[in-house]
Amino acid sequence: MNEIFGPTVQGEGPSSGRRCGFLRLGGCNLSCRWCDTPYTWDWKGVSNLGKAFDPRVELVPRDADEVAEQLIDMGVDLVVISGGEPLSQQERLLPVLRKLRAAGISMEIETNGTIAPTDAVISTGVRFNVSPKLSHAGDPHDRRIVTDALRELNQTDAVAFKFVCRTADDLDEVQQLDDSLNLRSIWIMPEGNTVHSVNRHLMDLADEIVRRKWNISTRLHVLAWEDKRGV
Repeated sequence: MNEIFGPTVQGEGPSSGRRCGFLRLGGCNLSCRWCDTPYTWDWKGVSNLGKAFDPRVELVPRDADEVAEQLIDMGVDLVVISGGEPLSQQERLLPVLRKLRAAGISMEIETNGTIAPTDAVISTGVRFNVSPKLSHAGDPHDRRIVTDALRELNQTDAVAFKFVCRTADDLDEVQQLDDSLNLRSIWIMPEGNTVHSVNRHLMDLADEIVRRKWNISTRLHVLAWEDKRGV
């Protein structure tokens, strides 16, 4: 894992503004150029930040019971599991999800939508916040868009599709995916890790998002703390 922090708030998507704790895992099967958490996976400096992070510094092994207890002790009623790509570690994550559920805590997994969840993970009642990556992320289409995984996620009981967008062309890409998969609960989020960039992209896109009958999410954590870690 990379870090545990909170209490804070969920900054994005349908639970935006809700008080929560975060479990951030390490490792990712994609390499988005604009990624705001490259310290969870970028050991070669390929993101726009251009810095190679050291996995020996950024990642630490933790016992599942200890992780769950630390999150429970926060006194929050929502835990968000992020990364990196959490669904690449489903077997190791499952004991944490089960303990959180037993404690009456709601859970959300932030995923890029390239890996289908197991039945065991689905059975914990977790919400999937699925963020398929568009062409501006920089990875090849067949690496970032895995149709079978998206179809399976779209059939789960609790799911939202959240797209990082900058321009109207990005919205056209979202439309193509929606046309082919009939996605449930689409949320458009402006790309950016500063107040200025988030607000600028939001203002550029808002009217068109509403016209297309989609939901809008800003990035509350960026508006409050910009790119500060651990909040």
